[in-house]
Amino acid sequence: MSYTTDGARQRRQLVRVVKEALRDLNIQLSLLNRQLGTQAELKDVDWNCLDLLNRHGPLSPSALARKAGLHPATMTGILNRLQKGGWIARDRDLDNPDRRAVTVQARRERNPELYRLFAGMNTEMDRLCEHYTGAELQLIADFLRRTTEAGHTATDQLAGSSSSGATPAPAEPERQTKTRVR
Repeated sequence: MSYTTDGARQRRQLVRVVKEALRDLNIQLSLLNRQLGTQAELKDVDWNCLDLLNRHGPLSPSALARKAGLHPATMTGILNRLQKGGWIARDRDLDNPDRRAVTVQARRERNPELYRLFAGMNTEMDRLCEHYTGAELQLIADFLRRTTEAGHTATDQLAGSSSSGATPAPAEPERQTKTRVR
């Protein structure tokens, strides 16, 4: 076998390991978010919308629905639950000619409750990041940003194919591997 073939095979294995690690991370973060949601009495989708409002708000309900990938009618129930729980405020948008228009914003005074719930994960992440150089952290941050962009693109493609009735291309078959990369 040539060096090039061995190098290509090793690269494919490494890519599979990265994809598998991302799947494991997705599951673990889902479990963490579910626990956080249970502690804060928030459904998963409610927590996602609250996080979007904390990071990008204030937003109109329709803008929040777009960012969350939800139907606007679904947003009404989510916002009702968040408002009832004291997590958000809905205010009339006085600049909008439509007198029914509202903006939604997170109630920042509730954020310390969320910070307390995330304290364990933040501490673990700080410990983990201590072992990387600045250049390595930049590389990791770039990889995560690009992964997020890839996820956004794939989500848009799936949304487009489901609305057009097209069938998405089949995913690459999964292979069970026990490869460890050090």
